[in-house]
Amino acid sequence: MPPPNRRLPHQPRPLRPQRTGTAVLALGAALMAAPATAVEFGPFSLTGFAKAEWTSTTNVCEDCQRELGENRQRIWADDLAFGKRFGTRSEHVTLFQPYLGAKQRVGGGFELFGLLSQRWRDGRVDLDGWLYERNVGIAHEDWGRLTVGAMTTRGWSVPDYPYSFKAIGSDFWGGGVGSSTAWSDSGAAYGLLSRAVRYMSRPVEFLGGDVLLEATYDFGKSGWTRNRPSFLELYAKYIGRDLLVDLIVQSAKNGEPVAWGKAPFGGLTPFPADDPLLGGSSQGMAMLMVRHLLNPQLELSGGLRLNRWSGAYAVQTTPGAQGRWNSMFNVDWGGVDANGVPNPGYAARSTDGMLGVRYRWDDKLTIGGGLVHLGQARTKNPSERGQSNTLTVASASVGYTLNEHVNLYASASAYQYGRKGLAPLSVPAHDAFTRIDARVAKRGNAVAVGVNFTF
Repeated sequence: MPPPNRRLPHQPRPLRPQRTGTAVLALGAALMAAPATAVEFGPFSLTGFAKAEWTSTTNVCEDCQRELGENRQRIWADDLAFGKRFGTRSEHVTLFQPYLGAKQRVGGGFELFGLLSQRWRDGRVDLDGWLYERNVGIAHEDWGRLTVGAMTTRGWSVPDYPYSFKAIGSDFWGGGVGSSTAWSDSGAAYGLLSRAVRYMSRPVEFLGGDVLLEATYDFGKSGWTRNRPSFLELYAKYIGRDLLVDLIVQSAKNGEPVAWGKAPFGGLTPFPADDPLLGGSSQGMAMLMVRHLLNPQLELSGGLRLNRWSGAYAVQTTPGAQGRWNSMFNVDWGGVDANGVPNPGYAARSTDGMLGVRYRWDDKLTIGGGLVHLGQARTKNPSERGQSNTLTVASASVGYTLNEHVNLYASASAYQYGRKGLAPLSVPAHDAFTRIDARVAKRGNAVAVGVNFTF
């Protein structure tokens, strides 16, 4: 989805050595919150964005899944309902996300800070029970930043709006193309943390630019003793004169097995009482994203992501026909493992890629194009669970800046599955992103227009 757009400055300059001490404070703050014209009052600041978008999509089958809203990993979610409407459908969405920040210098080069943020979608909390940001920390000009609390991971926030649309060395939000939800919301990453500790180093000069190193650990939700959740994310960022490189590696144990880059990291299920009934599982990913500014107008970008899942056996955790099941992944339904245990989950790996280009026509107009490919998965599962499918998304967009706060955009996208059937394993649902269901249509198109307001 195209983002807000701001004026692109002249060719950005690398950070000067004498500024390195204070740069960690500024760079850390930029990574914490959306760039905007802050409303400041004392030590507090309020920034954020609001967005409204209308989309029209072809080849949509409305409510075609018989078990509406059911997890795609469950075999009873495979079935389709007959007699449903099929064709072009329109819909709209509104997003609102404020960031309430606080910072206070306390002497000796130290600064205390905090951040509180939540996202609302169509007037409702985006993810029930989860905050996007609720953290506090301390920063030092020479020693870096330490943050504790709830926060978003780099695995999701870096490829997602608004961060992904900032150009090198500036707070420019390109109105053309950055990444799309098909890139940011897929794969084996987790997106939201609740009990995390994060350390970011001070910038270190390297190859004419600066490198930031960061490590994040999350304990997951409490109440799990046998299958304790643990999450580790390592992040390296290179900031050069005309080159920006993000490298992100995640390794997680005993979170809910998912293929959704926005997923919260908690436990194997939302219910710690399931702990003694389940075996452990793990997943992780490594992602490289590169942006290169060829000149003050033209920017190229690319990304590569490697996903892995251990698989998770299907287990009914409460008895009865309407009993509760765990969060399984890549299951051979009806099969058994070498020990005769039914419904085993199989390990899987996949590779995804992204390319993009963005051109600033003038101070108001930006155009762009992008390509996302979600690849087949490699697994020994004898059952087809989507591992043989792929998804390719090509898009073109235009953004127009009305003023410092208001930006308009429009986009056109084409979606192509490799085959008709279950969606690729790295996709969270069979009709993810557009409501084009891979079991019903092999391809579809979407156009969107929208407006972003930043403050």
